[in-house]
Amino acid sequence: MTDQNTAVIEEARDERLKQASFLTRLMRRPELGAVMGLVIVAGFFMMVANPVMFELSGVMNFLAPAAQLGLLAIGASLLMVGGEFDLSVGSMVAFAGLIFGACVVTIGLPLPAAIVLTLAFAAAMGFVNGQIVIHTGLPSFIVTLAFLFILRGLSLVGLKWATGGATQLRGVREAATDTPLDAFFYELFAGEAFEGLFAWLAANDWTAKFPNGQPKVTGMPVEILWFAAIACLAAFLLTRTRYGNWIFASGGDANAARNSGVPVRRVKTSLFMVTAACAALVAILTVLDSGSTDARRGFQKEFEAIIAAVIGGCLLTGGYGSAIGAALGAVIFGMVLIGLTYTAIDQDWYLVFLGTMLLMAVFFNNIIRKRVTGER
Repeated sequence: MTDQNTAVIEEARDERLKQASFLTRLMRRPELGAVMGLVIVAGFFMMVANPVMFELSGVMNFLAPAAQLGLLAIGASLLMVGGEFDLSVGSMVAFAGLIFGACVVTIGLPLPAAIVLTLAFAAAMGFVNGQIVIHTGLPSFIVTLAFLFILRGLSLVGLKWATGGATQLRGVREAATDTPLDAFFYELFAGEAFEGLFAWLAANDWTAKFPNGQPKVTGMPVEILWFAAIACLAAFLLTRTRYGNWIFASGGDANAARNSGVPVRRVKTSLFMVTAACAALVAILTVLDSGSTDARRGFQKEFEAIIAAVIGGCLLTGGYGSAIGAALGAVIFGMVLIGLTYTAIDQDWYLVFLGTMLLMAVFFNNIIRKRVTGER
């Protein structure tokens, strides 16, 4: 009798408690497509590109633009997991660059104050985006598409006001290093880090150096460190916190999440603010690095950020995705953008690559999702 009861209990157990195989767990990872794409792209360039591309100097060359795109892609991925889009992040880079440059050069604010004000202003614009989407019921695609043009236009008008008619604001680097405090913050957002370490590595023949003994790589670009830090923070937030669960729930089924006590409106509004703040961070990094800002900054980066997020496993329908996957997607973009310069291939093929990677990523992610969930 006991054996029969045990058998009945075993049969009645929820099949969700069954231990999934390693392959099944692997296929459930949203980063799988990005990892495979990175391996394929890296293998391709190993075969056709100059070997210098994969030396330390070459790696730094393609990681720098990947880091800038990656910061945008991470913000976009969080918002996409939450079930929304933001097509205004590219224009936000230009607009935040205007705010930052005007604060430093035109108004003469200290660098720390200009950084805080720029991030706060961008977050406020993200708040406006989120509130419009929530209270009007309009698709975020339409609302942020409108802000794409609004912010780009405001960038043009604002730059002409700040410069007296030009569309480029110069002198940011000189104005941002007036005091020791400004210089300290400048080093946090521009230039290279670990210069002493890289000099030691070259002196001990751990890294390549020129015939005169100078290291070929003098340091790590600061934007790469920001990229790595934000990626780790976003991954932890998404997978290890209650707020991360709220993001998945809000993007998967907003009504069910709301009925379960999830503050869906606050979650989505905060995600718009985070996405805008990521764009502002990119603006600060690029303006300090180049010493100027212009109205074309961030042009079409909104599409590249979304493509990187999709390559990283984010579904266009929300409720599924990965910040690490989006970061890997950005690395793929950087590798292709810079890698083409190490080959005889026309760099205009980069645009063909964008569209092809988007189609392949969506197709691959749909196949994997259906195979894992059993959908038809």
